[in-house]
Amino acid sequence: MSDWEPSATLDMLRNRARMLHGIRAFFALRGVMEVSPPLLSGAAVTDPQIESIHARVCGETRYLHTSPEFAMKRLLAAGSGDIYYLGPVFRDGERGRRHATEFTMLEWYRLGFDLEALMTEVETLLLTLAYPHRSLQPAMRLSYREAFLRYAGIDPFAADDKALAAVARERGLDVAGEMGRDDWLDLLISTVVAPQFPTDRLTLVFDYPASQAALARVADGPYGAVARRFEAYLGELELVNGFHELAVAEEQRARFEADLARRQARGQAAVPMDDHLLAALAAGLPDCAGVSVGIDRLLMAVCGEADISAVQCFCEARA
Repeated sequence: MSDWEPSATLDMLRNRARMLHGIRAFFALRGVMEVSPPLLSGAAVTDPQIESIHARVCGETRYLHTSPEFAMKRLLAAGSGDIYYLGPVFRDGERGRRHATEFTMLEWYRLGFDLEALMTEVETLLLTLAYPHRSLQPAMRLSYREAFLRYAGIDPFAADDKALAAVARERGLDVAGEMGRDDWLDLLISTVVAPQFPTDRLTLVFDYPASQAALARVADGPYGAVARRFEAYLGELELVNGFHELAVAEEQRARFEADLARRQARGQAAVPMDDHLLAALAAGLPDCAGVSVGIDRLLMAVCGEADISAVQCFCEARA
């Protein structure tokens, strides 16, 4: 195959087009409005796990969005009602069989939905989109704690760092360098827990540790504070990340500042936080739940592809 040719087959590109059409039809039936927020912003994501790509535009530094979330929440605060975005996002340092610097994201927000209602809608959409390629069984729902107890034999809310490290070593994971608690938890869910999830159905994991709340609300749970968020997997492949959205500007600012402190401690570049988002939260974000879906990964999962380049028009090497 020559370098000028697409990295995906024409049949795969037709599958992709049908999936995008199916998404828009799904939301049109439910009265959810498609929006097109700007790809370039004066602010960047503060999360130390995600790096924004920046560019000089008319003498100013602008950042390609890693998600449309901040702009969409400003629309929600302005009274948009239910909305969705379907288009490209960009993340630096993400390249591999399952990652690409530029990929397609579906993100939507539903007013008045809690986490359970959003999980149900996510399952409905993904089963609908998967059906032309494969038939999936009804989803399995597990709390984060249940998933660790079932597949790693440890309680993530009760175990200390030493116990988490011991489980990793028992599973043959040799880790060098400093590891914080959330680092151990992330390592175990990706290398021990998720690889045991069934491949014939979605697995929805909810109520994460409060330390992993990101932009989600925190609530009291029977084993301690939990972040009201969920992730959806097909087999071990993570496809979805959803939140019952935090709506308190002061708490969001504190989380941004904590992110920036962690970035500084790790030697990462300082980035400007989104003051427009904070102003929108202060003006009033309606009660809502939101979720993002990686469309390229979803295509990979339902079409049986092992490399993200097989579902994109042109992989990065050919772009």
